[in-house]
Amino acid sequence: MKPADIEEFFTRLAADNPAPKTELEYANPYTLLVAVVLSAQATDVGVNKATGPLFKIVQTPQQMIELGEEELRRHIKTIGLFNTKAKNVMRLSEILVAEHGGEVPRKRKELEALPGVGRKTANVVMNVAFGQVTIAVDTHIFRVSNRTGLARGKTPEEVERKLLRYVHARWKPHAHHWLILHGRYICKARKPDCPACPVRDLCAFPDKTTEREMLEDPPVPVSAG
Repeated sequence: MKPADIEEFFTRLAADNPAPKTELEYANPYTLLVAVVLSAQATDVGVNKATGPLFKIVQTPQQMIELGEEELRRHIKTIGLFNTKAKNVMRLSEILVAEHGGEVPRKRKELEALPGVGRKTANVVMNVAFGQVTIAVDTHIFRVSNRTGLARGKTPEEVERKLLRYVHARWKPHAHHWLILHGRYICKARKPDCPACPVRDLCAFPDKTTEREMLEDPPVPVSAG
């Protein structure tokens, strides 16, 4: 996508949603970290249902340790891979208490050293909790970037590098949220809602859906991620 088109792409997304935010519910950097870890291969809606009651009693790593793994599993049992995620959350909580004074680190290397925390999770925490300029490439952003021609790449890391390189600095703080929301609600995996897309004319996707197609076959449910 040409630089002028990229600029127009984000200008339109920003006009539709000037202050985009994560749909995960959290109270502080620690609960955000836990929520993002739990959101792997799960929907934000599903995670919020589980963490709503959990975060009423747990908002710090020490409180999570005191809650215990068995009780944590009970709270998150509706989330996919909950056994593995419970182990990761307990272990990362112990590390935060033992090595970081109970605080969530701001540096990527320290975040990625925590169990269950990969590059995407670290990027989300760095951006949302601490306002750092990062772009977390999940399945939605990977799809939108490749499908539209915004930033094509074979891996999430390649797409991330291109987005950071080509997206203007003024858009970068919110770029992650604009793209993930666009992928979640408009540029869906199986059936993109092209008639409702504000950047349709800028998009390189050749098989755009028509209004008739959308009426004949309603959109499928929003996918996880």
